[in-house]
Amino acid sequence: MGLKVAIQMDPIAGVNPTTDTTVLMALNARWRGHRLWTYQPDRLRLEDGRVTAAARSLEIREGAELTFREGEVEVLDLAEMDVVLMRQDPPFDLAYITATHILDHIHPKTLVVNAPSAVRDSPEKLFVTHFEGLQPPTLITRDPDAIADFRTRYPDMILKPLYGGGGSGVARLKPDDANLESLLELHFALGREPVICQAFLPAVSAGDKRILLIDGTPVGAVNRVPATGQVRSNLRVGGRAEAVELTARDKEICAQIGPSLKALGLLFVGIDVIGDYLTEINVTSPTGAQQLKRFSGVDATALMWDAIEAKRKIASSEA
Repeated sequence: MGLKVAIQMDPIAGVNPTTDTTVLMALNARWRGHRLWTYQPDRLRLEDGRVTAAARSLEIREGAELTFREGEVEVLDLAEMDVVLMRQDPPFDLAYITATHILDHIHPKTLVVNAPSAVRDSPEKLFVTHFEGLQPPTLITRDPDAIADFRTRYPDMILKPLYGGGGSGVARLKPDDANLESLLELHFALGREPVICQAFLPAVSAGDKRILLIDGTPVGAVNRVPATGQVRSNLRVGGRAEAVELTARDKEICAQIGPSLKALGLLFVGIDVIGDYLTEINVTSPTGAQQLKRFSGVDATALMWDAIEAKRKIASSEA
């Protein structure tokens, strides 16, 4: 079945075709005969209940190198699309939240992946707190007294912004580090949001596992190992990807969260696991699919399209 697919993403000229998950999603769509358009979030429009976007058709050409060709700008009625993929990167700010409100006007008649209301209601570092017993010791607050108390109990700790992404702003404070107050001043000067304090997990030296789930079911994992002397394992800040298998604990975590992901319409999700602990549930634009395919042969984006096509087939039969 040929679907009309619009991808809401950051400028395609800035993506790395050999590592970017959205590129693999687009390639799989092309292989299946789906038509593609891209648009940036700031070109999204809502007028009198009608959702449109200034978009460009997208052609992907494979050869010695992967190349993209975008068509001329056209106003696309997103209600006439079969699928919209929300794939712009965080920060998860008011602009991101506003985009979910706008896309609510077309979902689920146009299938938005992931479901916009679920993305809005599931901030990646907050959503995980709804699943008891999975997180390491964690405090979310702006209260300096509470943070000081937490550090007394967990003197080796991680401090990170609540709505950041890609490892941005993450810092480790060792027991003898006197910079907590200064770091809090920097965080609080940038906005009114709380910060996250989390007990440092020594297991991160062995890697931070990214597990991809399709419609609530785990399909594979990639280990992300931090560079020597670093605490952040995110690939964009120098982490190294390597092959890894799911452990019994990984499967236990996925079994606990999977039904909720499926029920909420969170079809393509990446979770982060360090040792025995779940640290984040990534629902905005999860990455890792190209590395997973390279290491294991499992194409999570192909499985995503299988699920999307099945959902569109059911919707068509019910129409």
